[in-house]
Amino acid sequence: MNRPVATRSPIALQDAKARFSEVVDAAMRGPAQPVTRRGKPAVVIVAAVEYARLTREDTAREGGGFIEHLLAQPKPPEGSRPVRLSPLELKPRDIDFAP
Repeated sequence: MNRPVATRSPIALQDAKARFSEVVDAAMRGPAQPVTRRGKPAVVIVAAVEYARLTREDTAREGGGFIEHLLAQPKPPEGSRPVRLSPLELKPRDIDFAP
């Protein structure tokens, strides 16, 4: 098969192996390159920048992780008293386990 690689049409694994550099170049230029094995979807080759965006590695490097998000939440005003919550009065219900 000798078609251009820069499409989203799936590429057979044997063709992708034979033209791996072309497939990688196409993924770096634009759309992800789906690869099939025995006619079924197997993998998708994407540019490293796109992979980082999809996995949010770039935000983790910038300090945008979950812990930083929690620490960025608004703080109570200086000198305010902490809120005390009373415990809930929950009563268990009866459950009959007999067959």
